Amino acid sequence: MCGIAGAYFWPDGGPLTDRLTKTLAHRGPDGSGRYDHEEVHLGHRRLSIVDLTETGAQPMVKDGLALTYNGELYNAPELRKELEAAGVRFRGTSDTEVLLEAWRKWGTDGLHRLRGMFAFGVFDERTGALTLVRDQLGIKPLFLVRRGRGVTFASELKALAAELGGSLTVDDTALVASLLYYWVPDGRCAFREAEKLPPGSWARFRPNGDVERGTFWSLRQVAEEGAAYEGEFDLNAVIEDSTRKHLMADVPVATFLSGGLDSSYLTAIAAREQPGISAYTIGFRAEDAKFEAMPDDLMYAKKVAAKFGVDLHEIEIAPQVLDLLPRMTYHLDEPIGDPAAINSYLICTAAREAGVKVMLSGMGADELFAGYRKHLANKIAVQYQRVPGLVRRPVESLVDRLPVATSKRGFRSVRFAKRFLSFAELPEETAFRRSYTMYDQAELVALLNPDLAGAVDDVITEHADTYHDNTLTDFVNRMCLADSRLFLPGLNLAYTDRSSMAASTEVRTPFVDIEVVKAAFRIPGDKKIVKRQGKMALKQAALSILPAEIVHRPKGLFSAPLRAWMSRDLAPLVREVTNEGELVKAGFLRREALQRLVDEDASGQQDRSKHLWHILTLEYWYRGAIAARSI
Repeated sequence: MCGIAGAYFWPDGGPLTDRLTKTLAHRGPDGSGRYDHEEVHLGHRRLSIVDLTETGAQPMVKDGLALTYNGELYNAPELRKELEAAGVRFRGTSDTEVLLEAWRKWGTDGLHRLRGMFAFGVFDERTGALTLVRDQLGIKPLFLVRRGRGVTFASELKALAAELGGSLTVDDTALVASLLYYWVPDGRCAFREAEKLPPGSWARFRPNGDVERGTFWSLRQVAEEGAAYEGEFDLNAVIEDSTRKHLMADVPVATFLSGGLDSSYLTAIAAREQPGISAYTIGFRAEDAKFEAMPDDLMYAKKVAAKFGVDLHEIEIAPQVLDLLPRMTYHLDEPIGDPAAINSYLICTAAREAGVKVMLSGMGADELFAGYRKHLANKIAVQYQRVPGLVRRPVESLVDRLPVATSKRGFRSVRFAKRFLSFAELPEETAFRRSYTMYDQAELVALLNPDLAGAVDDVITEHADTYHDNTLTDFVNRMCLADSRLFLPGLNLAYTDRSSMAASTEVRTPFVDIEVVKAAFRIPGDKKIVKRQGKMALKQAALSILPAEIVHRPKGLFSAPLRAWMSRDLAPLVREVTNEGELVKAGFLRREALQRLVDEDASGQQDRSKHLWHILTLEYWYRGAIAARSI
């Protein structure tokens, strides 16, 4: 895993590339390099994973092509053999060289053949064209800014903001989207002049200013082809193959092990391939876990570790939240309000200190196999709508009066019930959106400057357009597809990349693999959710290696005790942001509406801890954006 940057027909492009690359040093502490050719400059920071020698150094230049690349190709051995059979002679053993030669032979026509995670820029000295590419599923980031015929790009937005901040303007609609979702969707960017290269796409820039764009892989098309699939396949074999490929490295590999199904499944497979492999898990201060009513995930993690001979390391999450909050906001690039980023960062930091550079994560399984509570809840909501109103209304009235917490403990079941009733009677797409976003439309409009009501409409329309952009007749797979296009790249893959790379650690996601994705959408929804059990197809596959106690345990949480943090560690900061925050001063947020959120949370009648956490992250991000504009 690495950091890439570059400038193409950009004033002072060489020094700019050096500065961009320096900002990305945490992504690659093992080496740096720069390539220059007239008006083209490519930079690289290296985290050595495969081929630790100089033959894997970047930017890699060979016979008229120059490549700066961030990622891993898990089918590099197969591609290497094919290229060697065609007469290619390799200097080293890196997947970087395989990618460069694959590009030389096939160009954009060969991109669909790549299996892995990647973002790269390749310059052709013969044509003068620079091409930027991002992987099929959006695992690796790539940000760019265009001006005239020039373009500059980097793995992280913070690098571009640090250099171009005075000329970048905050995109208010992106911040509105962030408030709705608690992240910025992959189709938007927090700065209006910047953009993210879409997953599965490429963009080619030429010296005359012409720009050509193309798509080489479509998640929608894969899902629709999967719906028409009528054959049989072994899901466990697909997942085992993906996990084995994701273990490829010339450095130590470890796993995340929460004790839940996904991480346990991957850890068990990995332990068979690499006996004695290390795994890392999280624990919380006892008083925080009790207040949050959190399940005992550690107990299950220990059982998995004991059964498969895994060297388990427990990392207690009792952080100095006031110190970590601004640091994580900086590293996350855009306002992302999921505290799981802190968990990932602290785990990866501990692993890195122990000499581990690569971690395997179970990320993606819930989106693909319908494992989130929202998937089951939306199915139940359809049935709930058939219950007579005379029965529903007293239930709703009772739940509304129940507290989500007392001064000593929280009540998860009440929180879930209130959440369910907030969307249970809505139409399908609206209910799905409401089941995982932060506010309904009226609540969000009330929180914001009245001039931003149109932006709220735009963001909600974008969600509806994405949700309906398919021909699937399967309700469950429609939800899975929407999650894989919105939730997965916009939130989970984004925070995983940034938080792990902040600790100079590479996280690999075997479930977020093109072959696993194809298999997932071949499974009908009634095999994913069976009765009241989500992720059933994956559970049945996992029973081939895991004990039933682990497979069928209640779903755990890779989250944080937010209510405890809000009521203790962060309470003074919440008051400060509510009364004197930059978002309030700028008129973006309405102080009175923000105070209502604080009061509702303090009363215990509503759980607003996630809302308030995200407002804190948004506040810190906004402060950083203001500082960048003063450059």
